[in-house]
This record gives sequence, C-alpha cells and structure tokens, in this order.
Amino acid sequence: MIEPVDRRRELGLFLRSRRERVTPAEVGLPDTGRRRTPGLRREELALLAGISATWYTYLEQGRDIRVSDQVLTALATTLRLDRQEHDHLFRLAGHAPRAQADTPEPLSADDAAVPLLLQPHPAYIIDGNYDVLSFNEAAVALFPNLTTAAERRPNFARWVFTEPVARHVLVDWEPEARGLLARLHTLAARHPAQPRYTHLVDELHESSAEVRAWWPHYDIQARRGGRKRLRAPGRGVTEFAYAAFHLAEQPERTLVIYSDGRDPALSEE
Repeated sequence: MIEPVDRRRELGLFLRSRRERVTPAEVGLPDTGRRRTPGLRREELALLAGISATWYTYLEQGRDIRVSDQVLTALATTLRLDRQEHDHLFRLAGHAPRAQADTPEPLSADDAAVPLLLQPHPAYIIDGNYDVLSFNEAAVALFPNLTTAAERRPNFARWVFTEPVARHVLVDWEPEARGLLARLHTLAARHPAQPRYTHLVDELHESSAEVRAWWPHYDIQARRGGRKRLRAPGRGVTEFAYAAFHLAEQPERTLVIYSDGRDPALSEE
C-alpha cells in the first residue's frame, strides 16, 4: 500500500513525466525556440488546464493539497492521457477512477481473430456482462443456439438460464449455473449503474426462477479455469478442461478455451 506522502510524490513525478511528453505544437502553442526541458512548461500546462501556475507547481512538488475531479480531468485532457493513464492519475491523487462508459470499446480485429486461430478447440471471448464478442465454429457446435439470436449480441449467461438446450449440454447444470451467476454478481457490482448489466440482470430475473432464488444469496466468484462435463456433438458426455485468460488492458474481457484432454498442450489454468 502506498502511503499518502509517497503517493503525492508519485503523483508529482507522474505529472512531470507526462508534461515533458507533450510538445507545444501538439496543444497549439507557438514555438518559442530552445527549451531547457522537453515538453510543456509548468506555466503552460496550468494555463491550458485553467488552473493557477503556483497551485500546479505545488501539486507537481508533491505538497499536501486537495485536488478535485474536475482539475484532474482537465489535466488529463491537456496531457492527452489514455484511459489507463487517466485512471492511474486519479488513483495517485487518492480519487476513485472515472466511471467506465456503458458502451465498451470495440473488440479489435486482432483480438477477435484469436478464437478462430484456436480451432478445433472451442473458444470464445466474453465481455464483463457475458456478451459473446467472438467465437469459433467449434464453440458454436459445442453450445447450440448460443449465437443464433439475430436481433442482439449472443450472451452466455442468457443462454445458460433461458435456452432449454443448455440444461442438456451442461451435464451438471445447477452448479455450473450457480457459479456463472456468482461471477456475474461480482462483475455487476462493479458497474451498478450501467444499463448493459442492469438490463441483463433484470431480464434473467424475469425469465428464470433459479436466478430469482439464487441472486439474493450474494454469492461472488472470480472467473477462472476448471473442468466441466458437457454433452459434445456425436460423443456424448465428455469432460473438458477450460482455461480463462484476461485480455491485455481489458481485464473484464476473457478468452475461454476448452480442451477434451486429447491435446496435452492445453491444461487447466
């Protein structure tokens, strides 16, 4: 745990490093010739962010001063911080990171291609609310009707609780469904006001008696690998090992890969 004094020092060092990364030309300032240090001067950054130069100097020096969310956002915008840098700035200042937008960033083409590369192993990528963002043919065959809804994005939680064939495919349906609901409960708690979570939870409550009975238990669980018994096409009940990997810089998006044990290169995470 970073102590407050150390955190203020880290905040000052972080701000200085990002200030030195931005050139005057990038923010529309004239080139005034040679500079002793790269990037923006403190006075220039303060002016662009709409704050006092003296106050900003104190902030960069790590002094014990209070800073508002509005000021942090102005600094982040002027310094052109990306999402991770923005959240890091807020944490160093002792603030909660900004709320994530309800519309997540699109899945990149490179990430979306990963399940296709893993064929013939069933694989898919799911978002924090269990929307299925990418999948391969083996996953379609293993989980019938998961991807057939044309009017909306396929969702694994919806499939488990509302698709009748799910209770046939998942040999141990109840413990599997309870575990999934616990993981959804954990993720939904992190986004209490985001419609893509609240709408899904409401829908599941309306359509599933089990969800209505189990949700008040407040079971929580992190995503992880494991084993499960599935009825595989043409093979009957088969035990699969599955591994769950979080995408880089997108920890709530998860690549899930299944193996029936015939490939020793893939084992439980």
